[in-house]
Amino acid sequence: MGLQEDFEEHAEKAKTLPDTTTNENKLILYGLYKQATVGDVNTGRPGIFNLKDRAKWDAWKAVEGKSKEEAMTDYITKVKQLLEEAAASSS
Repeated sequence: MGLQEDFEEHAEKAKTLPDTTTNENKLILYGLYKQATVGDVNTGRPGIFNLKDRAKWDAWKAVEGKSKEEAMTDYITKVKQLLEEAAASSS
């Protein structure tokens, strides 16, 4: 399986993460996903009263400069880690 297919598979698996997944981890995944699919941040930072979008933008900005492949690999690794943690805590 190629990296792109593996990435897409894990993007689907990420949708099954439990509600207990922390916002911090969700933001890490968001930033890596955007970096892998869009590249470096290409928009201005949202205003101070738009906290949710601002946090998402900051998470994306934090991984700026990573290559598409590196962002995909990091995303896959993070999804696997979160799924393992979820499985361990539910048993």
